[in-house]
Amino acid sequence: MPYGTPPRARQLEHRRFNRFLATLAPHDFSLLAPHLRTITLERGVMLQEVGEEIEHVYFPHTGMVSLVAVMQSSATVETATIGRWGVIGASAALGAKLAVARAVVQLPGTAAWISAPHFHAAAGQSAAIRDLVVRYNDVLLAQIQQSVACNALHAMEARLCRWLLQTHDCIDGDAIPLTQEFLGQMLGVRRTTVTIAARLLQSAGLIRYRRGLIHILDRRAVEEIACECYAATRNKAEKVFPSPPFSR
Repeated sequence: MPYGTPPRARQLEHRRFNRFLATLAPHDFSLLAPHLRTITLERGVMLQEVGEEIEHVYFPHTGMVSLVAVMQSSATVETATIGRWGVIGASAALGAKLAVARAVVQLPGTAAWISAPHFHAAAGQSAAIRDLVVRYNDVLLAQIQQSVACNALHAMEARLCRWLLQTHDCIDGDAIPLTQEFLGQMLGVRRTTVTIAARLLQSAGLIRYRRGLIHILDRRAVEEIACECYAATRNKAEKVFPSPPFSR
């Protein structure tokens, strides 16, 4: 859970670890800083549910959050991946009240946290915050559109590489704690389909999969196999954030 007002050093950490916050000029960031708290992101926790009120806005430092679409059968498929360059609930700055997607923590980590009313109030005082939210929402929409096209048009092996790269960008290190069942849920395919694709990558020496951990052994080779969607999404994000939003 969130805890007390962070000291100056912790406020600077928020800017260092989250690219959205780092992009803001000091004056604009100062409107948010007194209200930011640090929260631990625990795997499986739902931060927002579709159709429910946006109460908090999150700026991940580490870990990964998925926006997922939920069917009447309870089946889910990921529509966007949010890590250290992104925001969950950014539209609250523009007056949005309800979440448009379920946001679930997939990889544990930490994040900065602010109440939706405080974020909205700060945006009301800063054209820069409002502008960055609009541009970030454009990036998020582009990622969702790219994900839809990717799921419909690209081969499973290329899609798996794209997803591994997006996840790799959200963590520190090369070991990704993911089960093949979970990957199947996120990619909208059967577990056996993921197993076949993962075995091909492992046989080629690109990854090592063991006991729920995927180690990326050759990132450059994984990038070569990944579909165009990874680079397209990354390039759009880099245009919004002056500093490279990815750690690699």
